[in-house]
Formats: sequence, C-alpha cells, structure tokens
Amino acid sequence: MRKFTLHQMKEVRVIVSGENRGFVTELLDSIGATGYTVLAVTAGKGHGGLQHSHFMFGEIESLEMIMTVMPEDKVEPLLAALGKLFDKHSGVMFVSDVAVSRREYFTKPSETEPA
Repeated sequence: MRKFTLHQMKEVRVIVSGENRGFVTELLDSIGATGYTVLAVTAGKGHGGLQHSHFMFGEIESLEMIMTVMPEDKVEPLLAALGKLFDKHSGVMFVSDVAVSRREYFTKPSETEPA
C-alpha cells in the first residue's frame, strides 16, 4: 500500500461575473496553475445584496466560481492581477491553506521538491 504524505498548498476561489471568467482562467494559465474548476453560482448574498444568476441573459448575468490549488509563491502574482480586475468589476477572492496528497498534480515537474 502506498503511503501518502501531505503537502501544504493554497486553495484559491475567485467569484466573478461570467463575462470575466476568461480573464481569470487565462491569468491562472499564465502564472502556471496546473488546472482549475469552474462552477456556476446560482445565488448569493454579499455587500451588494442578494444576487441571482439569470442564465437566459447569458454569461453577463451569471456568477461563476473558479477554484484552483497552487503553491504559495503563485498567490502573490495572482493577487496583483486580480486587484486590477476588482478595481473595475465586482468579484471576490478567497485564499485558504490546504494540504494535498498528490503535490505533482498542482505543480510542474521543475517545481516539485524531492519527497
């Protein structure tokens, strides 16, 4: 049986309007994130009040959450670029500490330290 070791990473969740999803996913690709998951957000409540997605109006009226896991050193470049997006558009980002058992899924081979 394989023994799993846990490795510290950062989980990032970005919630933006659907029209800004491409900006976020292209940014993740450009900083070297190895993958992400996009989920449709049907409703939520924040400082702007209650929000509902209106899918019949297309991506402009939808909310989406883009989730990824990455090494800590990639978070700062992401923050800098998302700050520019959030200066002009609504959205929010959450960063949490997580531990993953398969570090190689979230790093490129040159970034993985020997076990």
